[in-house]
Amino acid sequence: MYFEEIYTNYLKFAKKQQKKQSFYTLVYNFDTRVLPYFKGMKLEEISRDTIIKWEDYILSLNFSNSYNKGLYYLLSGFFTFCHKYYDFDKTIISDVGCFKKKYEESKTDFYTLKEFNKFIKYIDEPVYREFFNLMFYTGLRPGEAMALKTSDLKGNYINVNKTISSHGKREIGTPKTFSSIRKVKIDKYLVRDLNRLIKNYEEGDNRDLFLFGGKKPLSPTSINRRKVSACKKANLRTITLHQFRHSHATMLLTEGIIINEVSRRLGHSKVSTTLDVYTHTSLEQEKRVYTTLCFKRFLKNLHQLFIKTH
Repeated sequence: MYFEEIYTNYLKFAKKQQKKQSFYTLVYNFDTRVLPYFKGMKLEEISRDTIIKWEDYILSLNFSNSYNKGLYYLLSGFFTFCHKYYDFDKTIISDVGCFKKKYEESKTDFYTLKEFNKFIKYIDEPVYREFFNLMFYTGLRPGEAMALKTSDLKGNYINVNKTISSHGKREIGTPKTFSSIRKVKIDKYLVRDLNRLIKNYEEGDNRDLFLFGGKKPLSPTSINRRKVSACKKANLRTITLHQFRHSHATMLLTEGIIINEVSRRLGHSKVSTTLDVYTHTSLEQEKRVYTTLCFKRFLKNLHQLFIKTH
């Protein structure tokens, strides 16, 4: 059988095994990174050399190590299915192994509060402006923010209990983990602006309207288009939607908020996840370390001087 024929059957299997959002991500990555390369090949023609050449092709696209690793396990999962139902030797991919890691600079970029204030000045449409305000001041995942309904705003809290897929059909699903279901407190200014936004929607029962978009949620492409335009006008580097979440976490950690609270607010199941991902160095943190060390040295020298003079 041809690779694409088996892939069609694999999708029927995978759809039953995975959450909707995970399934749509699988389809997107497979259709764009795997299928174009293997399409037209018969399953029995695929060898270790074929997989090595596919890995070389993917490496030439200069994706991150983590994304490459995800693609490897995506193809490995497909070959496990082939082994079970088509008697395919799945050891050929494990023998080749995962992609060789390449050196890469840290891509955990973020905006400081000063940079965000420059950025938000150039977001003119209220619905997009409040979307970015909420992202920066709450640390919600993009899918969580886009899935919010007007009924999820309760006083000065946002109820996070769902997410929406970015690829394929934009269906509402459950959050990433159980810990992702949470209440996030927001400041009075954001409460005021979000309520103003809700009033702009049509009169009547607003419970089924999306907080950002009304009858339909904002699309990632529309959001990104506004983001890129604002960055150019503000003369700022462009960061991803997810990096607004990084920005929120970094701001809290820089201000000395305890890691447990930051982790809870972000919806992480383990504090170690927060530590691994978000405790990167910022210029403000460097300044704080430098000041602390200088002060310690000053106290030591002062103590020694006191001993000598007495």
